[in-house]
Amino acid sequence: MSDKLGFTIDGKECEADKGRSILEAAADNGVYIPHLCFMKKLRPVGSCRVCTIKANGRNAAACTTPLADGMVIENNTDELNDLRRAIIEMLFAEGNHFCPSCERSGSCELQALAYRLNIMAPRFPYMFPLRKLDATHKSIFIDGNRCIQCGRCVRAASELDGKEILGFIGRGGKVRVKASSTRGLAGVDISPNDECVKACPVGSIIVKETAYRVPIGQRQYDATPIGADVESGKA
Repeated sequence: MSDKLGFTIDGKECEADKGRSILEAAADNGVYIPHLCFMKKLRPVGSCRVCTIKANGRNAAACTTPLADGMVIENNTDELNDLRRAIIEMLFAEGNHFCPSCERSGSCELQALAYRLNIMAPRFPYMFPLRKLDATHKSIFIDGNRCIQCGRCVRAASELDGKEILGFIGRGGKVRVKASSTRGLAGVDISPNDECVKACPVGSIIVKETAYRVPIGQRQYDATPIGADVESGKA
C-alpha cells in the first residue's frame, strides 16, 4: 500500500505523505496557505483561523486537519481570502499596531499578511485598548499593545525551551500573555536566545537594544511577500 495520499488544491493535482496536515501537505507541493498561530516544531492548535480552507466543501483549519486521500481543497478563493482579511483586520483593530514605528516593521508576519491580502485599512473601528508593557527584564520586553494572542511564545516556552514561564491571563478581549511571576519577566528564566522569544510573529516580544538594526530594503519581507519561500520550494 502506498504511503502517499493524492489530493487537489485549487484544482492542482498533488501528492503528500500520510500523516501530514493539509497545511503541511500544501507546502510540500509549493502551495502557501496563510497562517499566523502555526509554526514548525510546535503543536498546531488552529486558534487564529487564518489558515481556514475548504476541505471537501467544509471549512476547516488547515494546520490541524489531517490530509485524507482524494480530498478536494479550496484555498486561494475570494471567499476564503475575504475571511482571512476580516481576521487580520480585526487583529489590527483590537490592538495598537503602529507599523511605521514598530521594531518589527518589515519582518512582521501580521503586517506581511496584510500586504499579501491587499489590506489598505481595517473595515472595523479601532478600539485603542489600554494594554501594558512588561519591561522589567534586563534584555527582553513584552509589549501587550502588539500581541495578537497567537500563543506561539507560550507553546514555544513549554514545548521547545522546557520552561513554563509564559501563559495567558484574562478572558475575552482582555486576554494577554504574562510571565509566570509576580515580578513579571524579571522573575522568570528567559533569555534572548530562547525559542519563545524568536516565536513571536509580531513586535510583541522584543530583545532590547536590537531595534532597527536591519536597514529598510533588507528586512525579511521587503523584497518578497510572506509565503514566497513556500511557493518557490525553499521553505
